[in-house]
Amino acid sequence: MSFEMLSDLGIKKYEMCRDEKGRFFARSIVAGLYLGLATILSTTLGTLLFKDHYIASKIAVAASFGIGLVIIVILGSELFTGNCFTTMIPVYGKKLKFRQIIPMWIICYIGNFVGIALICFLFVKSGSNQELLTEYITTVVDGKLAFSAGQLFIKGVLCNFIVCVGAYVGMKMQDDTAKTIIMMLVVMAFVLPGFEHSIANMGNFTLGITALGTSYDWSLVPLHMLISTAGNIIGGAVLLGVPLFMMIKPKKR
Repeated sequence: MSFEMLSDLGIKKYEMCRDEKGRFFARSIVAGLYLGLATILSTTLGTLLFKDHYIASKIAVAASFGIGLVIIVILGSELFTGNCFTTMIPVYGKKLKFRQIIPMWIICYIGNFVGIALICFLFVKSGSNQELLTEYITTVVDGKLAFSAGQLFIKGVLCNFIVCVGAYVGMKMQDDTAKTIIMMLVVMAFVLPGFEHSIANMGNFTLGITALGTSYDWSLVPLHMLISTAGNIIGGAVLLGVPLFMMIKPKKR
């Protein structure tokens, strides 16, 4: 994908948010819904396997979660973490100012939360595998909330670097089968090591809060979300965005 095409994509996202905020917000909610679908699948696999096949459960969760990114890319919607990458290309190319895209990021972030939180809330309330799910979710949130701030930030950086590579694959490749396989494998590369995706964590924490309620201490969740989100921004906008821009930017004449 050329600089012009990638830059135009970022500008179109900005203009949609500027001119049609309701539509853009709806697309952001839909991305959260799609990621919620992936959360249902991966969480159910983890729930059914973790007690007797712990390693297999981690592999199954990682291998299945990528379906969320595949659906988002193929069907079209607005994922905050991907937009941290695509909308920075026109900023680096001096076609947009950074301050112009911040409101778009905020709207997208909130929309993603609404979508994934709704699906995860309904999933717990459905009562599916309730006892096993509660036990599994407790182990998940225990692991996420026992964090070092520095390590969490790095996990956020690496996570969205990988996610944005996957999204870029989706933009570049034409064959849907090959695109699906590669994106699933790329997403597996961030889930399996336990890197932190802020939007996915909205779903995980919604699962936990809905299933465990006030019996659990949730006081570290805002800090976790702040640090992981900051890491995600750097991973997409800087770690991938800067060198890719340097690679594809137009030559000076």
